Amino acid sequence: MGRILRAYQAHQHMDESMAYASERFGSALRNEIRNMSAAAAAVPAPVTKSVEPHAHIKGHQHPVAPVRQTPVSSGDYDTAYSPQVRRYLRTYGMSPPAHESFETQATRSIGMKLLEAKTTPIEKFMYLTQLRATNVHLFYRLMANHVKELTPYIYTPTVGEACQKWHQIWTQPEGMYLSFSDRGHLHTIIQNWPHNVEITVVTDGSRILGLGDLGVNGMGIPVGKLALYTACAGIRPEATLPLCLDLGTSNKALLEDPLYMGSRREKVTAEEEKDFLDELMAALTERWPGIVIQYEDFKNPFPSLERYQHTYTMFNDDIQGTGAVILGGFINACRATRIPASEQRAVFLGAGSAGVGVAKQLVEYFVKEGGLSEDEARRRFWLVDSRGLVTNDRGDTLAEHKVYFSRDDNEGQQYRSLEEVVEYVKPTILMGLSTIGGAFTPGILQRMAELNEHPVIFPLSNPSSKSECTFADAIAHTDGTCLFASGSPFPSQPHPTSGKLLTPGQGNNMYVFPGIGLGAILSKAVNVTQDMIYASATALSQSLTPQEHADGWLYPDIRRIREVSVVVTRGVIRAAQLGGVDREIALRGLSDADLDSYIQQRMYDPFKEGQLVETELRELTGSLNGHANGTTNGAYGSHL
Repeated sequence: MGRILRAYQAHQHMDESMAYASERFGSALRNEIRNMSAAAAAVPAPVTKSVEPHAHIKGHQHPVAPVRQTPVSSGDYDTAYSPQVRRYLRTYGMSPPAHESFETQATRSIGMKLLEAKTTPIEKFMYLTQLRATNVHLFYRLMANHVKELTPYIYTPTVGEACQKWHQIWTQPEGMYLSFSDRGHLHTIIQNWPHNVEITVVTDGSRILGLGDLGVNGMGIPVGKLALYTACAGIRPEATLPLCLDLGTSNKALLEDPLYMGSRREKVTAEEEKDFLDELMAALTERWPGIVIQYEDFKNPFPSLERYQHTYTMFNDDIQGTGAVILGGFINACRATRIPASEQRAVFLGAGSAGVGVAKQLVEYFVKEGGLSEDEARRRFWLVDSRGLVTNDRGDTLAEHKVYFSRDDNEGQQYRSLEEVVEYVKPTILMGLSTIGGAFTPGILQRMAELNEHPVIFPLSNPSSKSECTFADAIAHTDGTCLFASGSPFPSQPHPTSGKLLTPGQGNNMYVFPGIGLGAILSKAVNVTQDMIYASATALSQSLTPQEHADGWLYPDIRRIREVSVVVTRGVIRAAQLGGVDREIALRGLSDADLDSYIQQRMYDPFKEGQLVETELRELTGSLNGHANGTTNGAYGSHL
């Protein structure tokens, strides 16, 4: 903190020197001053060893960029700061003079006026976006106290609408856009980002939620996702980088829309994308050697995961995060049904990347906890796509990722509809990752209740309009007997007979991906291994309170998300240690309790930012007073 603040002041003085030089001597001397400043702060470039894939990035000499206002708010204009802190930060007089309490700020933002005045979800999204840009600490204080209420406005389901309208509502930079035309120069362009980055979320916008190819409009996903990394796991906001790749789009309507802000070109080929991503991954890790890279919402996420997961600290949340969070709830559902793994039968509607990713995570659980062989576990799953049950002999060429679960025991019979498959398989588990709203019809739900005492019903598609059924439908048509979790939030419902209020589980990835990211950062993991992903799921399943278990919940109360993230982070760190991919070896000897304390101490706390600056100010004042034989420090004694 001290180095950051003093560097900030040094930059201010440098700006004043440059302004004076510009007035007296022109641009030549101003540039010389910039070069002197850069030389004083220069450090040797990291030495990179040859790895595959190799992007052939050359050493670059980067021009010194002018000092500019950064895209991420520093929070320096927080009205909760005391006058002394404002003077120290040189923001005194730039905000109203009242020294406000957190409660007063919250009342203005949520309790009485501003948020309530917005009548639609997209208006609330835009207000919260503006608040995050102008007072980042206040934004995250509100998230801490209202995470359940606010998350639907900053992420799913509202972020889907925001992405569809991104070219109409964009107002300010919140991340970086890298275009296909920038290839060969990505390393240089990335230098423009002014912060040290610990984690980035990357998308090419080619498959946003269930909404299809939205091109650079997909930037809303990395922005929202990283806001949750901060809100849930305490990764500092300035250490996050939303990153959108402008690789063209197949969305004709956007290409013809004069407001669309991306390149007006068709989507690049798979080979062109591979070369671009090779360069990107090398450039990111050269600039920030410890960076964690999360891929999100690529139309075909498997090639990049397979290509980079053993070379970089990266993971794909669509495949691995979704699989982990569903596994976490599934473990608790299996315990509730008391049906052994060998007798479980799971039907999946949706055989895309998310569906296959989830199914593979459950296979791993059946092997590790159920005592099945991998082949036995794999055969407990039946996948259904747009052509019906995925089989070896149905006459089409299967996508590579579907082959693993393709059935060879259907005896030549093809099952074209979900109803037919349910009747054929008689499943204990019904999962939806199809983005087909209402696909779990009343008849299917009723049949699941007839087949099982407690049918497991997981309609996981986002946004809520794409969910295979609602919680109300599931409760009504299973007579309240189902074990339910969805991808989107739904309201509680009364039990049809007892009237007891039932709370739906939400298999939201935010339960696991923040802990996966923070665990990788704190352990300094060289890779994000499958064991780390699996550990996030089992840790999640163990994070419920006794009361939550007693109430039949599959997931913990989302309002405890920071506590849950500590548990998940610890599980991820321990898995990294067991796998030998951690570099922060000092953590290995910590007890679980001490490791939890370590994690908590390193989580950004928006309620303590003012205290940290006050402490910094007192330490600096005391130091200066000592050197000045008792003279008053100017930070207190003058209006800076």
